[in-house]
Amino acid sequence: MALQNIGAGNSDDAFYRYKMPRMITKIEGRGNGIKTNIVNMVDIAKALARPAAYTTKYFGCELGAQSKFEEKTGTSHVNGAHDTAKLAGLLENFIKKYVQCYGCGNPETEILITKSQMIQLKCAACGFVSDVDMRDKLTTFIIKNPPEVKKGAKDKKAMRRAEKERLKEGEAADEELKKIKKEVKKKVPSSSKTGTTKPASSKKKGSGSDEDRISPTHSQVDDKEVDHDEDEDDDDDVQWQTDTSINAARQRIQEQLSAVTADMVMLSTNEPEKKKKSSTKTSNGSDNGIPIDHSKLVDEVKASLKKGIGAKELQTHLAALPGSAQEKTSALYEAIFDGIEKGFAKEAIKKKSYLAAAVADEGSQSLLLHAIEEFSGNSNSNALKEVALVLKALYDADVLEEEHIVKWYEKGVKGDNNKDSQIWKNVKPFIDWLQTAESESEEE
Repeated sequence: MALQNIGAGNSDDAFYRYKMPRMITKIEGRGNGIKTNIVNMVDIAKALARPAAYTTKYFGCELGAQSKFEEKTGTSHVNGAHDTAKLAGLLENFIKKYVQCYGCGNPETEILITKSQMIQLKCAACGFVSDVDMRDKLTTFIIKNPPEVKKGAKDKKAMRRAEKERLKEGEAADEELKKIKKEVKKKVPSSSKTGTTKPASSKKKGSGSDEDRISPTHSQVDDKEVDHDEDEDDDDDVQWQTDTSINAARQRIQEQLSAVTADMVMLSTNEPEKKKKSSTKTSNGSDNGIPIDHSKLVDEVKASLKKGIGAKELQTHLAALPGSAQEKTSALYEAIFDGIEKGFAKEAIKKKSYLAAAVADEGSQSLLLHAIEEFSGNSNSNALKEVALVLKALYDADVLEEEHIVKWYEKGVKGDNNKDSQIWKNVKPFIDWLQTAESESEEE
């Protein structure tokens, strides 16, 4: 099925993400019963996120003809014989009035009907609320047949509230548990924590260590907190001493040996795991200074660009890929300009949204400048010749700032064996122009 960009103003943008099927019509019947069937109206309506009944009714209102959309069969008919181009033009008007945001032009909007029976479009991208002209005939049909409320919206809000309440209750429980532990630590004598002594009045059990008989666990402390408070007055009369019997000494030695053996086993198992992790990092990432597979990273970015995803989505995709920020920025720049022989500055203007998203963070402009330097030095001679034009285009588009460009140039010229490099010779006229423009503005 052939696709086209939503909105006539976006028809030339090859990377526009919002698309819809091209309209297909069919003339049916003869004489007074002739009708125009919009064959793929359901698919078009799904792409626009509007009911197919709205678009069909809009055609009837604008053409002054009867129109009908059958929900069961999904067929859309308009009385009379109408050209596909004429209906496509009416569909563009419908998109401007009832689909695209009046603020940013994004088609990702939702129809809202206010209490005063006014129709508004709420944009999911910029949040702008557009007021629809209520003089249009279709508005009456929309108010009588409002769009279905998205299921799960109320449930999601309730789930969020319940989650917040659970988090608050969990934090309160944690605070109470911490207080109880502090109180228990204060009440329990220090000798009971060591596990080497026991009351003289307590009877020896047949099995188990002194620690099992004396030192209580946290759960036991919580369960027996009330009994401990009642018996606190009697603790002063109890005499504590070390169990020096042969069996107790053997038991303590056995526990110490088992603990040491367990530590040795854990150390022996952890060492190969650490070696394995370090080896995988060395082979897959740049943790040890070894760069990742640059060509694979460039292919990943190219595949994303071919899908026509937006700049923000591309940045999210890049963040999930392996490699440093510099490697990702270099891969993005190479993916955008790879295969281009001439006109790098024009291509930079076309793709400025992707490059602007790449330098959204503070300090990331130096990464883009380094990517330009690397690509110009490694690619064909035309990219090296037009590097000043690319910088000028990105500077005019507010993607790169003068301060960062000058710092990058001065650092590159001062570098070892870089004074006579061709890239700096090509960039120098643009740097001179920047500094001349700055001095002229200061004089004025």
